[in-house]
Amino acid sequence: MSGKRVLVVDDSRTSRRILGGVLVELGCELVGEARNGLEGYEKYKELKPDIVTMDITMPVMDGVESLRKIKAEFPDAKVVMVTAASQKHTMMEAIKEGATEFIAKPFDVETIKRAIGL
Repeated sequence: MSGKRVLVVDDSRTSRRILGGVLVELGCELVGEARNGLEGYEKYKELKPDIVTMDITMPVMDGVESLRKIKAEFPDAKVVMVTAASQKHTMMEAIKEGATEFIAKPFDVETIKRAIGL
């Protein structure tokens, strides 16, 4: 069991459910969910999880902006970006801003394990 505390940030309820389910199966504790980057940032401050999975394209505040805010306040935060294959440019920006890893949709269990360090 990894026991890692994870916050899942994604505007898609289905994606949150699928990714959250995989993480729990892998032994992680799902400490919270958020529907957009602003909510993700607020929940990060409140919950201080070990890892955040952060969708890139979301309403209110996108994942890269949320990553930027989290890393500015919590430089050691581990943020794993969740991307669609078409988001190459945004992935490069996220790396520059300090993203730890990437998970592509559709989700693959081995990729998720590697990305969160299991």
